[in-house]
Amino acid sequence: MTHDDLIDPSVFEELQDAMGDDFAAELLETFLDDAVNMFAELTQAVQAGDADSYRRASHSLKSNAQTFGATDLAEKAREMELSSGIDADAADALSALFQQTKTRLEGLLDE
Repeated sequence: MTHDDLIDPSVFEELQDAMGDDFAAELLETFLDDAVNMFAELTQAVQAGDADSYRRASHSLKSNAQTFGATDLAEKAREMELSSGIDADAADALSALFQQTKTRLEGLLDE
């Protein structure tokens, strides 16, 4: 497997080596399912102007993305987490990036 801008498959391979293929796949599937709720929290934070919730949702997305090697998603979420305010455009861009990344992550389950 090779690294690209969206994911670094070696990170998922390390997780598989440490946790076993089945458990790593289960963790990834859980993240992909839970991401819907994380993005809902992010959207609610943007709409409410709640900077703390915005940073918490960004942090959760960053941490999960890092776990599975979704490097670009993790970096964009990190930028949002560390920002001084709420950026609705960044939240929308992160959501779009997640959709692209999700397809690549789902591909890891098929390998």
